[in-house]
Amino acid sequence: MGDNNDKWVYDVLSEARLAPYLADCGGDVAAAWHLHAWNIRISAAFFPVLQFVEVALRNKLNRELSARFGRANWWSVAPLNEHGERLVKHALEKVSAPFSSQSANDVVAKLTFGFWVSLISQTYDRTLWVPALHRAFPHYRGRRDVLHAELRQVLGLRNRVMHHEPIHRHDLAASHATIYRLFGYMSSDLAAAVRPTDEVPRVLRLR
Repeated sequence: MGDNNDKWVYDVLSEARLAPYLADCGGDVAAAWHLHAWNIRISAAFFPVLQFVEVALRNKLNRELSARFGRANWWSVAPLNEHGERLVKHALEKVSAPFSSQSANDVVAKLTFGFWVSLISQTYDRTLWVPALHRAFPHYRGRRDVLHAELRQVLGLRNRVMHHEPIHRHDLAASHATIYRLFGYMSSDLAAAVRPTDEVPRVLRLR
């Protein structure tokens, strides 16, 4: 790419989107383009492991809450705060849309990763964590707030990936390690099952 051939890059990506890549490439448009392309590749590589941690967390927390409150629709009686109730209401509205099924499993699937992570916060320490949710992490022996911080770190990365935002400035190797720690907290088998098809380490080496 030369100065005379760079216009299409700005047309496709916009100046605002290209800006963080240009800043890290000394204004070199070609290098910024390749860094942007790598950002797409590493985001795609993270997608499977992020999906595994989100689905595993959702299912394990849902299982413990269903047992704790003795019903599949535990959110109808659980002591959720205003933010939690709002997220549940939004999920219920989604499954109440025309042509949507309305089982408890459908509601669980519509609840956001952020909702599940929030259940590990200080807000629910005595009401949910101590009596129930700690059981979702049978191999974790640390403090709840440390676990919550790790989950929030992964949530932040997940949101950036899902919204096609730059992640190249993040410590991606550290985030990858955090994801595998979370796998280990929840299941002794999950990490070993995911690792053979995990492309993150290979793509990280391509930068």
